[in-house]
Amino acid sequence: MEKETKTQSCEPACCKVEAVVSIDARGQMVLPKELREKMGLRAGDKLVVTSLEKEGKSCCLLLTKAEELAGMMRGVLGPLMEETPQSTGGL
Repeated sequence: MEKETKTQSCEPACCKVEAVVSIDARGQMVLPKELREKMGLRAGDKLVVTSLEKEGKSCCLLLTKAEELAGMMRGVLGPLMEETPQSTGGL
């Protein structure tokens, strides 16, 4: 019997401070090399910025690799799209 292989997803089991960064006058920041290596980030990678709100104010920013988020969305929406009847034209 074959064992199912599950893809690992990034589920926030707990929070951890990875680095403290500064924002320069142009609004840019640098992610430390150790963090980029740990996350597998390379020049040209796209990151999605998501904010969390508390009492109407943004309090946290989350950075997620765009390809990781796309994979998570395919995992959630893929089965739903398979269940949706395809349009045959008309309307």
